[in-house]
Amino acid sequence: MQTKTLSLHHIIKEPTIKKEKTPALFLFHGYGSDENDLFSFAAELPEELFIISVRAPYPLQPQGNAWYAIYFDAAQGKFSDDEQAIESRDKIADFIDEAVKTYNLDPNNVSILGFSQGTILSYAVALSYPQKIKNVIALSGYLNEDILAENYTSNDFSNLNIYCSHGSVDQVIPVSWARKAPTLLAKIGIQTSLNEFAVGHGVAPQNFYQFKDWLGSKI
Repeated sequence: MQTKTLSLHHIIKEPTIKKEKTPALFLFHGYGSDENDLFSFAAELPEELFIISVRAPYPLQPQGNAWYAIYFDAAQGKFSDDEQAIESRDKIADFIDEAVKTYNLDPNNVSILGFSQGTILSYAVALSYPQKIKNVIALSGYLNEDILAENYTSNDFSNLNIYCSHGSVDQVIPVSWARKAPTLLAKIGIQTSLNEFAVGHGVAPQNFYQFKDWLGSKI
């Protein structure tokens, strides 16, 4: 199957084990990267998955892409463009519907995996539109409540599963930020814990095998 032209640029890996209904996994890279980054995981992930690795919509110079701008200001320090993040949240939600229909995937078995900025968006999409998402793998990111849909706490999260992990010596996103997610999620009835690994801003091999097993048990 050829990659289709849809609202967000992406690359795909078709499943090697065919099921009557095809589960989907969407990959969302971090700031300054592209769709090829997380796609390196694809060959090692469960073979029944249709994998779609998505490029963020905002190109950076000299290379790479972003889901939203990050500004560096002497007075305020580093801060994020939350309005742009909300736009990307909704672009992703629409793209998921578009891709599920185009590639004939199971709308009730959609998983999303993010890294860093891709994780921040994955949390936002899943909590704002939980009816679209079954599983979230949140790597090296944090939950930004300012980019969630209004009144999101009234959503039904009963079918949403979340795995989150972080490097204990991450110098890009402090682990203390990531540790807040399980507490916030517990308030809306989602039980999870943060899996910490002795690495920086990256994915340790043990981390990969852990989330791979987790995902295999959920799809």
